[in-house]
Amino acid sequence: MTSMRSERGFALSEFLVASVITLAVIGVAIRTFDDALKLNDATLKLTDAGQNMRSGVNLLVRDLLQAGRDIPTGGIPIPSGPGAINVQRPSPSGWSYAFDNTTLTTLGAVTTGNTLGSVVSGRQTDMVTVLMGDPFLPNSSVPSAYTTPTTAGFLVRPSSVSTTGPKLASDGSSMTIGNQGAWFGGDLANGVAPIKTGDIILFKSQTGSAMQVVTAVNSGTISFASGDPFNLNQRSAANGAITDILGSDMSVQRILMISYFVEETTPGEPRLMRALNMHPAQALAGVVEDLQFSYDLVDGSTNPSNVDDVPFTAGSDTFTSSQIRKVNLKVGVRSEEKSRSTGDYMRHYITTVASLRNLAYVAEYK
Repeated sequence: MTSMRSERGFALSEFLVASVITLAVIGVAIRTFDDALKLNDATLKLTDAGQNMRSGVNLLVRDLLQAGRDIPTGGIPIPSGPGAINVQRPSPSGWSYAFDNTTLTTLGAVTTGNTLGSVVSGRQTDMVTVLMGDPFLPNSSVPSAYTTPTTAGFLVRPSSVSTTGPKLASDGSSMTIGNQGAWFGGDLANGVAPIKTGDIILFKSQTGSAMQVVTAVNSGTISFASGDPFNLNQRSAANGAITDILGSDMSVQRILMISYFVEETTPGEPRLMRALNMHPAQALAGVVEDLQFSYDLVDGSTNPSNVDDVPFTAGSDTFTSSQIRKVNLKVGVRSEEKSRSTGDYMRHYITTVASLRNLAYVAEYK
């Protein structure tokens, strides 16, 4: 007997049910795949924003750790008193902030800047300025025989003082560097840049210290003409000028003044900026929307913390920048593009602290 097979196909209802089930499964798979893509997109944007911020924050923290290196305890005198004009501070583009040389006579290792940064997405940001000695360029020295004012320019005593070393002009307006070759040639292989226009030179002696700004370098002579970008070369100022310490042995070194702030020169693209001296600021990270600083202070008694700005008065005590021991930092960054999953930017915040070791650890018994 020949077997019989049914040749009946699927009924229309069966086909519709199978199609619906298949479409449902495909829809779930597509939705799951799309959710995975959105999650991956959000993760990549958040990771990129975090890495972008960390690279900038690492340099900022490094500079904070170096703040105060080779800076005299209590700060460096700046031109002040009758006849002195404002001493300028590295600032965001379009702004010209000045250090307070009216009520203050010295510049500390850290100068606070509460609310001095740009307003970004409704947030008022801060800035900070730090001072430190150049860790790479060797220090030099000028014997008192070459710092004593005379009408002849230099008081030279060849019998007791080398004539090949640095010499300072009688009014402090220039200095010949002598045999300090690294100051002019540098040593780029070891990270040593030569002295150039715009550099700040710190002069220290047993009687005090002063800063001057290089305005020209020519044929072994460094000039400190008036009208420099900082207004530090004010030799006629009543206080804080190089003329206050002429006539004594001096150590001479390059120091760095660095400001950090957020700047939004391109709408929608605020960036973390680092300004070295008065040179154009360099972008470290973007898109940075928030930058906040607070400070822990020490007086051995009240020790206030999370202070937004100094000078700071608590009761009858007034705290200055030389009493800052720790900087509390908060930085906020967002992704450059909006997330597919939320339709908004991905945002990431980091908080950290930096102990100012050059201010915390000082020679107490000296």
